[in-house]
Amino acid sequence: MAASREQESLARVLAHEGGYSNHPADPGGATMKGVTQRVYDAYRRSKGLALRSVKSITSQELFEIYDRQYWDVVKGDQLPAGLDYVVFDGAVNSGPKQSIMWLQRALGPLYNGRVDGMIGLSTIAAVQSCNNHDTLIDRICDQRLAFLQHLKTWPVFGNGWGSRVAEVRAIGQAWATGAMPQMANFVDGGQAKAFVEDAKAAPSTAPADAAAGGGAAGIGVSGTLVELQNQLSPFSYTSEWIGKIVVILALVSAVVAIGGLAYGWYARRKAARMAVALGTAG
Repeated sequence: MAASREQESLARVLAHEGGYSNHPADPGGATMKGVTQRVYDAYRRSKGLALRSVKSITSQELFEIYDRQYWDVVKGDQLPAGLDYVVFDGAVNSGPKQSIMWLQRALGPLYNGRVDGMIGLSTIAAVQSCNNHDTLIDRICDQRLAFLQHLKTWPVFGNGWGSRVAEVRAIGQAWATGAMPQMANFVDGGQAKAFVEDAKAAPSTAPADAAAGGGAAGIGVSGTLVELQNQLSPFSYTSEWIGKIVVILALVSAVVAIGGLAYGWYARRKAARMAVALGTAG
């Protein structure tokens, strides 16, 4: 791709990132123009320079970090127009590995390698064989949005992230179709880092196991009720109230068992959806 598109892509990334931020819910911590203090410290150490606040980052340092740590890692110069920017922006916001995984999964059957978050010859070959970059960008952005919605910080930053992904989609597709892309706009919250480590916890199947008897003990609440019912049944003929208790126990054990099965199905289904959205599915 033309070398000038890195600068154009970076200009739009920087528009989304804004200036200095240090929101307590942002896992990136202190961040200046998209560069976190941690990344800036690592950069300064690699140069043998004294550490300082990321607020003091220079334009040259900023470009070098974006070029080496993001653009080069996603092989922006080898990606077609629009796709380069989309993968680049995702890398800045959620890390290169996550963004590359979105690309690899979006390629579908065109890519037969491992979804490992590393761009190699197989990924580049699959991209080159794709003749509809507009749709490919749609798939990447759909995955990115689903990923963001499964993070614990979505209630805090969701509005900003949603706006950012929408603009990234529009800009990327404009580039892909040869149109003049719009400039990006800053929406507060969109600059917050979005890492898989901040994913929501999958629902536990423990309540279902306990109800249906699938836990470590091997007999759940339902099984205990059935056992009690069996013990009382011989006495149901001699006492009307024991007979009523036996009937009630039978009904309750059935409800508990069915409820446990239903919740277990829900929990496993939701966990599977989360795994797909977060890219952790086996």
